[in-house]
Amino acid sequence: MRIGIDLGGTKTEAIVLDNDGQECARLRVDSPQGSYAATIEQIKILVNAVASKTGCAESVPVGIGIPGAVSPKTGLVKNANSTWLIGHALDRDLAAALDRPVRVANDANCFAVSEAVDGAAKGYGMVFGVILGTGVGGGIAINGQTHTGINAIGGEWGHNPLPWPNLSDRSADTTSEYPGPACYCGKHGCIETFLSGPGLSRDYETACGQKAKASEIATRAAKGDANAQAAIQRYMDRLARSLAGVINILDPDIIVFGGGLSHLDGIYEALPRTLGAYVFSDVCDTPCVKNKHGDSSGVRGAAWLWPK
Repeated sequence: MRIGIDLGGTKTEAIVLDNDGQECARLRVDSPQGSYAATIEQIKILVNAVASKTGCAESVPVGIGIPGAVSPKTGLVKNANSTWLIGHALDRDLAAALDRPVRVANDANCFAVSEAVDGAAKGYGMVFGVILGTGVGGGIAINGQTHTGINAIGGEWGHNPLPWPNLSDRSADTTSEYPGPACYCGKHGCIETFLSGPGLSRDYETACGQKAKASEIATRAAKGDANAQAAIQRYMDRLARSLAGVINILDPDIIVFGGGLSHLDGIYEALPRTLGAYVFSDVCDTPCVKNKHGDSSGVRGAAWLWPK
């Protein structure tokens, strides 16, 4: 058996998987806000609860997926949306609190591992997992194991600039993409500012003056709203350009999509037709598929940080 924890900004989930990937126990609670000590204590309570349910021995390991990464230089958490984790030795502190072996990885990497081991990308060697939601993240799994890179930022395509931007300087041109929206990372024009849910909403409002969430824009587009359809078309073209950069570098065997915007059917219809215009190849056969495990992929992938 193995235990997985998905430590999110709003919820924390625990799961126990057996060697065949069968779920033996699951528990989800609201995440503590602003307190590192409370986070450690809550994870300890969750692990003890699911371990008690399944009779897990004290030697059963724990994998943790977090919205950030552990710096290979300092051993401390960095780049975490849950800012109270930053600067702490989360893996070592949890290992001490749980008295179990612990591994910590970025939640997007956990997503990629989950889908690679027994999800939509099972059987593929190199998997690129895409998260399209409030932010834009990515993870890399190679032969079912996470690949973080020497700087622990492998897969962070969302903070590359949007490729081949529209450079129009006409003030009336609402589709101009340069220099692009400001990003929280301090730069402008990051892929995340265009392809996140808030990015799609901002683009739609800029073009037509109406406010709407990403899900509502998709609904309006399906009903024939011209402004919404134009926004979705711009989104798909930007997605194709952005993923072409990933394919040109990694050439993954498959791309798996997660996050709220992974429900846009156009991704799986339009993207395969559009990628070829941007990928540096005479052919682009990269499969683009929807995840199998939904919002459970993160916690399952955390458990799979400990392979069989």
